[in-house]
Amino acid sequence: MSAIAQTTAGIIEGTEENGLCIFRGVPFAAPPVGDLRFKAPRPVESWDGVREAKSFGPISLQAPNEMLEALLPASDPPQPQSEDCLYLNVWTPGLEGARPVMVWIHGGAFTIGSGSEDYYDGASLASRGDVVIVTINYRLGALGFLNLPALGETNFGMRDQVAALKWVQANIANFGGDPGNVTIFGESAGGMSVASLMASPEAAGLFQKAIPQSGAAHNALSVEETNATAFRFCQALGVDPEDVDALMAADPADILAASVAVDPIASAETASDMADAGASATPQMPFQPVIDGAFLSSMPIEHIRAGSADGIATLVGSLDEEMKLLAAAGPGEPMSEEAVTAMFGMMHPDAASAYGTYRAARRERGEDDSPDEIFVAAIGDVMLRVPGLRLADAQTSRAPTYAYLFDWKSPGMNGALGSCHALELPFVFGTHAAAPEFCGSGPVADAFSELTMDTWLNFARTGNPAGDGVDAPAWDANSKPIQVLGDNPRVEHDWRGPEVGVWDEVIS
Repeated sequence: MSAIAQTTAGIIEGTEENGLCIFRGVPFAAPPVGDLRFKAPRPVESWDGVREAKSFGPISLQAPNEMLEALLPASDPPQPQSEDCLYLNVWTPGLEGARPVMVWIHGGAFTIGSGSEDYYDGASLASRGDVVIVTINYRLGALGFLNLPALGETNFGMRDQVAALKWVQANIANFGGDPGNVTIFGESAGGMSVASLMASPEAAGLFQKAIPQSGAAHNALSVEETNATAFRFCQALGVDPEDVDALMAADPADILAASVAVDPIASAETASDMADAGASATPQMPFQPVIDGAFLSSMPIEHIRAGSADGIATLVGSLDEEMKLLAAAGPGEPMSEEAVTAMFGMMHPDAASAYGTYRAARRERGEDDSPDEIFVAAIGDVMLRVPGLRLADAQTSRAPTYAYLFDWKSPGMNGALGSCHALELPFVFGTHAAAPEFCGSGPVADAFSELTMDTWLNFARTGNPAGDGVDAPAWDANSKPIQVLGDNPRVEHDWRGPEVGVWDEVIS
C-alpha cells in the first residue's frame, strides 16, 4: 500500500509496511554535483506531481576499506553510490499527531557509511516507541570535508547534516512528528557529528536533545591542518591547488583514490596501524569537521563549555571495550609491554606511570592485564571514552545530562570481540536478530535490545533515559554516575576511575 505526504518541495509517495508509513530516498537538498561540488548544500528544487519515495537514494561516494567496514554492517546487495546523495528516510507510525522525532547520523570515520545501512532500519524503534525515525546521508571524505583556500567554502558534510535538520523542522509535522521535540543521535563519526552540531551556531534551534555514541566533542581540525591535507590531496589527484576548474572536473574515482592516499586510517591494514594513526599527534582522520571560523570557531568542547548547547538534554556514552573490534579485525602478533609503553608515550608525558596504573587497576579487578588488553583499553579511552566524559562534565550545568556505558559482550570470534565498538547499534535499532553471530540471540538478547531501545526512547520522549530496567542518575562531575547497560544493568560510580584519571591533565 502507498502513503502520501506533502513536503515543502512537493508531494511524495512512500509505502505502508506493518503499520508504518515509510518514505525512502527523500531529497533534502539539491544534488551537490556540477557547479555545486565543494559547495554548501543548496535548497532542493520543487517538483510537480507526485515523486516516488519507495527506494533508498544513492549513498555518498566512498572507497572500500576492510578495516573500517568491519565497524559497519554490509548491505546486500551493495548500495549504489553517487555524488547525488543528499537523501533521507522516514519511518512513522502515522501522518497525524506530534510524536517525538529521532534523527540518526551514521558513523564511519567521515569516509564511509550511509543512513540506509541494514542496522539502521527504523521500523522497530518507530513502532515500539511511537516515534518518528529519520536517517540521513551526508557527503564523505574529500567531497564532504576538503578545506582548500581556492574553494572558499568548507564543512560541506556538516552543513549537509544541518540542511537535513532544517528539512525536519520544515516538514516533519506532515509526517506525524513534533519539530519541537527532535533528538539527534549518532555513533562514532556520527557521535562526533552530534557534538559538533551541539557546538555550531549554524545548528542552533534545530534540535532539543542529543545522544553522542562513542564519539564526542574533541574532533575537529584547524584550517592549517586541513589546508595541509588539501594540498597533499591535490598532489595525489594531480591538480594545482589553485585550479578550481580542474577540481570541479576531476573524475569521482580519482577523487576517491586521492582521498585514500592522504588518509592513514583508510590505508591501515592492522589494528596497530589504525591505533598508530589514532594515537599520533598528527590528525588521525584528515576528513572531519573544520574549525573554519563560521561553522566552528574552536574545538566543539570549547563551544559546549561556553554554553552553545544550553538547554540541550544530553545522553553520552561509549562501550567498555571499544577497540576490541579493531584488534579482532586486524590481528597481529601479541604486543610486548615495551611496545605498548611506547604507544603510551605518544599520548602521555609519563608513559611508564600511565601503563602501570592501567595494569594495577585491571589486576585489582581481576581482569586480563596483558599488554594487548591494556593497549586496546587505553586507545579506546583516549579516542572515545574520556572525550565523552569531558562532554558530560561540560554540559551538566547547562542541561540534564546522563552518561551510559554499554558492556554487553559479543559472542563473535569466541568472545574476543567483547563489548566492542559498534556493538550497541543493532540493539539500539532492534535489528540484532539479523546478526546473531555478532550480537547473540535468544530471549536474553531480545530482552536486552528492548531495554536498550527503551532507554533511547525514554530519553527522546522526556530527556531522561531512566525506565523500568535501570535507574539513570543525572551526571555529576564528582560522583560520576554511569548507567551501565548489559546483562547486569546497574549504576556504577566513577567506573574505571583510575584509568580515566590517567588522562586528567592530558585530555582537556
